Amino acid sequence: MKKMILHVESRPTSSGVVEEFNRWYDEVHLPEIVAIDGFVSARRYAPVEENDPYIAQYEIEGDPDAVVARVVAASAEGRLDMSDAVQMDPRPRMRLMQLVTEYGPDAGDI
Repeated sequence: MKKMILHVESRPTSSGVVEEFNRWYDEVHLPEIVAIDGFVSARRYAPVEENDPYIAQYEIEGDPDAVVARVVAASAEGRLDMSDAVQMDPRPRMRLMQLVTEYGPDAGDI
């Protein structure tokens, strides 16, 4: 089975809520998402350039469409605590990505 990630680009609503945005993401959102069946781990990246988005990458296993459907269902059922610090217009951008090449001393079989 190929390795897959869910790549999410998001932004805080303003520069004044960056601390709250990061606290919510790290302490609330990542644990909630990784607890959903099919999610293995999560990583976050902060932008280096001022206008770039924050990035979250979730390693997933199993049928990626089913994994994403579980996130959508959890959100619709109110099982995900959202924060007002997250910009929702435009909505965070999500993309499923499939590993093509892994290279390096710690690279596993793909």
